[in-house]
Amino acid sequence: MKNSVRASELGLKWVDQARRLKRWNKTAEVWCSSAFTSRATLNRFWARQPIRCDNFIAICSAVGVDWEKVVEPDQIKRDQINNGKSPNLAQIRRVDWGQAPKLRDFYGRTEELNTLQQWILQDNCRLVTLLGMGGIGKTSVAVTLAHLLEDKFEFVIWRTLRNAPPLEELLADLIQFLSRQQETNLPSSVDGKILRLIQYLQRGRCLLVLDNVESILQSGDRTGIYREGYAEYGELLRSIGETAHHSCLLLTSREPPQDLIILEGENLPIRCFPLKGLSDTDGQEILKEKGNFAGDDTQWLTVIEHYAGNPLALKMVACVVRDFFYGNIAQFLNFLKQGSFIFDDIRDLLDRQFQRLSATQQDLMYWLAINREPVFFKELEQDVVCHRCAPDILQSLGSLQRRSLIEKTSAGFTQQPVVMEYMVNRLIEQIPEEITSQNFALLRTHALVKATAPEYVWDTQVCLILEPIIERLLASFGCTEQLTNHLLEIISMVRSPTSTVKQITQYTAYICGNIINILRQLQVDLSSYDFSNLTVWQANLQGIKLHNVNFAHADLTSSLFTETLGNILSAAFSPDGKVLATCDTDWKVRLWQVPSGKLVLMCEGHTNLVRDLAFSHDGKILASCSADHTVKFWDVSDGKCLNTCTGHSNEVCSVAFSPDGKTLVTSSGDHTLKVWDIKTAECLKTCTGHSSWVRSVAFSPDGKTIASSSDDHTVRFWDSGTGECLNTGTGHRDCVGSVAFSSDGKTLASGSADHTVKFWEVSTGRCLRTYTGHSSGVYSVAFSPDGKTLASGGGDHIVRLWDTSTNECLKTLHGHSNQVFSVAFSPYGKTLVCVSLDQKVKLWDYQTGQCLKTWYGHTDWAMPIAFSSDGHTLASGSNDYTVRVWDYDTGSCIRTLPGHTDFVYSVAFSSDRKTLASGSTDNTIRLWDVSTGRCMRTLHGHTDWVFSVAFSSDGKTLASGSADHTVKLWDVSTGHCIRTFQEHTDRLCSVAFSNDGKTLASGSADHTVRLWDCETGSCVGILRGHSNRVHSVAFSPNGQLLASGSTDHTVKLWDIGESKCCKTLMGHTNWVLSVAFSPDGKTLSSGSADKTVRLWDVSTGECLDICTGHSHLVSSVAFSVDGQIMASGSQDQTVRLKDVETGECLKILRTPRLYEAMNITGVRGLTEAQKATLKTLGAMG
Repeated sequence: MKNSVRASELGLKWVDQARRLKRWNKTAEVWCSSAFTSRATLNRFWARQPIRCDNFIAICSAVGVDWEKVVEPDQIKRDQINNGKSPNLAQIRRVDWGQAPKLRDFYGRTEELNTLQQWILQDNCRLVTLLGMGGIGKTSVAVTLAHLLEDKFEFVIWRTLRNAPPLEELLADLIQFLSRQQETNLPSSVDGKILRLIQYLQRGRCLLVLDNVESILQSGDRTGIYREGYAEYGELLRSIGETAHHSCLLLTSREPPQDLIILEGENLPIRCFPLKGLSDTDGQEILKEKGNFAGDDTQWLTVIEHYAGNPLALKMVACVVRDFFYGNIAQFLNFLKQGSFIFDDIRDLLDRQFQRLSATQQDLMYWLAINREPVFFKELEQDVVCHRCAPDILQSLGSLQRRSLIEKTSAGFTQQPVVMEYMVNRLIEQIPEEITSQNFALLRTHALVKATAPEYVWDTQVCLILEPIIERLLASFGCTEQLTNHLLEIISMVRSPTSTVKQITQYTAYICGNIINILRQLQVDLSSYDFSNLTVWQANLQGIKLHNVNFAHADLTSSLFTETLGNILSAAFSPDGKVLATCDTDWKVRLWQVPSGKLVLMCEGHTNLVRDLAFSHDGKILASCSADHTVKFWDVSDGKCLNTCTGHSNEVCSVAFSPDGKTLVTSSGDHTLKVWDIKTAECLKTCTGHSSWVRSVAFSPDGKTIASSSDDHTVRFWDSGTGECLNTGTGHRDCVGSVAFSSDGKTLASGSADHTVKFWEVSTGRCLRTYTGHSSGVYSVAFSPDGKTLASGGGDHIVRLWDTSTNECLKTLHGHSNQVFSVAFSPYGKTLVCVSLDQKVKLWDYQTGQCLKTWYGHTDWAMPIAFSSDGHTLASGSNDYTVRVWDYDTGSCIRTLPGHTDFVYSVAFSSDRKTLASGSTDNTIRLWDVSTGRCMRTLHGHTDWVFSVAFSSDGKTLASGSADHTVKLWDVSTGHCIRTFQEHTDRLCSVAFSNDGKTLASGSADHTVRLWDCETGSCVGILRGHSNRVHSVAFSPNGQLLASGSTDHTVKLWDIGESKCCKTLMGHTNWVLSVAFSPDGKTLSSGSADKTVRLWDVSTGECLDICTGHSHLVSSVAFSVDGQIMASGSQDQTVRLKDVETGECLKILRTPRLYEAMNITGVRGLTEAQKATLKTLGAMG
């Protein structure tokens, strides 16, 4: 393996002797920790297998052995050793330039660079700070220096602090880079993270560059004081400067942080380098670059000295001389003698320059500062609201560029940091004055923060613009309440302006959006506020309650709302990258505009969760597959269903179009692949061979080969023409969930539940290499369009980006709080989409690792329900991570129990009504005191989702069933696990005790029900008969019967004594998710994904009633203690209470939805799909 070495036999003896002195075993946890490696790598080391050079060195160093004595002699030659420390540094070096600028011109600085190199290389300075006024060239010098030093360091990483990142975020980024993305479970404290970073700086030679340090320092008279919330940066600088290591931290700043003033010294490892202006000769070069000028050497010298050789100042002045003095330096100097263009600081020059700008140019300067990142002309044109300015925008940009006030890069127009900071400060000074005086200029024409901006830019806008403005406003108004009242007065004034106000509120596009964003940041409850008939642009309304808010006839262009996303299972880009399709457990397919994020269409028609989707080669057709056993083709232009393919006998898991667009391949839980004719929806062929669910399919780029992956742990390659299996790839140790072809079609990547990604040679089916790093199953893999990067998403909530040429993990993307089910690259650009069970869709810039956009879903599904024996109380669990307790006589929620960190899938009351248990997908069980709502105990032990909990009749024992394939019994009084049952071969969906507490039943996705003796722990019966997952089990009150509900659409009644099925109840047309006996045992209730509840006569098996009313799947049913009321919980966010005898719906229990009673009558700026979404979340109109 490239960049790898292995140990010699003699070398292992040296290491073995050293580890014995430390009393470590060969795979000691402390060794793994000290070397920042895994046990698997240590095992390979001891087996004399090749491992990466840096890991090899770290393993040896951890026990104090020189790696050169250990390495196999033929693995590395002496001339490959750099400074006696590391093998062939060029091979193992990693460089990340982040947002370091690409220099087009660099003048002089030879002496400065020589000194800095000596400090870092010869004097081994650990911390060097480049100091100087804005525009003096600190960043340029730092970039040049870093490139000069690049080949002397193993790691080089550049990060800018311009957007003031929190320290923890920066530390995590640095550690992941230096660990080659191996560190995912970082210390929780800042001190712990700093210590970990120091260990990496000691382990290898690293050059860290932090640009624009002044961004985390306060402005004002006192120098070097950290901004509020940033003081811990001081501890980072002290630790790096005072701890021995061979690395270097290079800072650029306009002023030294207070820590460095004390610690730095001429002969110390912490030094400051004050950067002065350019020499006369170099200064002339900058001036000449801007045009032809008339002047002698003395005049040149006078100009350069007046502006202290500041490169940015000289560029700006050169433009002034050229444009206003026709290149005559003498005329300009005469002007200087009159007292104009005083230069104490770059701000003086910027003030003068800004005052000379036209209104359009000033507008653009503000917008470029607000946007923070480079933007193209088109986006600026959309930002500007003054129609009179529109024709001047392009001309104004050219003028600003000629004056060196803005720069044009490949990514668009932007400003130098010192100019951007100047403009933001003007904004922060002016906006509070406008709000206080109610005399509006910038507040109406500029968005202070942009809801549509990339997510990381929004965060920066809030931190550096909105929060400082709010601080000033609070200082002025004294408290939040008075400020809020004043802001609402402005809203009223804008809605009903007087003639005078009309003049000052012309072009009010941004006033209301700005005020709403300020109120949001103040955490003001916006319920019942009136924003009707207003223009509300760029308001971020995601995740906040808007109960009874009036937006009637408002213009909501560019404002963001929460979406009704379920657990998202897949995403796909259209071939042109302009549309993103997603599908989820809410049975819908959604189409979104990219990059605006606007929902344009919803495709409805599937009757169960939608697992996967794919665009045709021309982008006109979208295919989706579902757990309802069907495949549907949708017209992308209008969302209409064009055709439906039926033929699979189980859930359809994956779809892929052939490159020629004529056929579609699908895979299914029925163990087959099918190839379909797209025009006719006819099945052309069926491929058999897999022995379990086929989870993923993909066409090779040439269309000749189909790849598939399966729960049978294999990857198969098929001839697409004949359907013949060409090769079978074996090697995975668990289910294989995803496959993807490389762009050249020669390689296939697969992701597996065994936590690995494997690469296969398509022609032979041979495994080429394996990637490790995920700490849970890998659910999705995808190649970038150029094939250089592979993305993998997994159950560890992480997305990893791999370099396919070096096999290194380049980046680790954090941000999801649940399993990442799908990853996909945009066909063009540098965008990656990731979707997760946390109800979020995230767009990433995969080259920088920055999150561009997040779609947030919100659906308060009422999943499990349970009646208390008190005859008045009902509990329900939800995907909002809470348990709710209801008084079902009044229909009111009397208590909400927060604490779980993921969906609550099961609830149960103890027989004495004092304790409530809840099971969650956070892998825990919580026991709650019903009277106080206090969490008494959290039970840990399951290693996967907890789907079901049940109390024994005496309330002393709790049973739980989990996706980790086990059933556990717990002592309720102590919280200790008493027993674990482990014979199921798939996840546990349901558990139930018999009334005497002696027998426990468990239903599983392995299609069986097992009966357990609770005293001995032995399995006393296996009930077979269902052809799919068993979702629910329930004992009859007399313990003689057991009911089970399954995704095979049936309910079965089992005779416990004989362990046989005595009745199969058929009628449901979709999954049966819950069953419950009435207290007298005569009636059975079943809830289904067909949106109905059925009541059955237990003795005859006859269906007595079909209860409708729910608009989504029914996930839970339960009877009250007296048997008179039946409750049903649904994914439509409601619990319905029905009179069993009459069938009448007595009450509907539902917490207020996010946008309950929000009025959107006549709104503009939203698509019909967006309006439908808001109505689902409670809006009206």
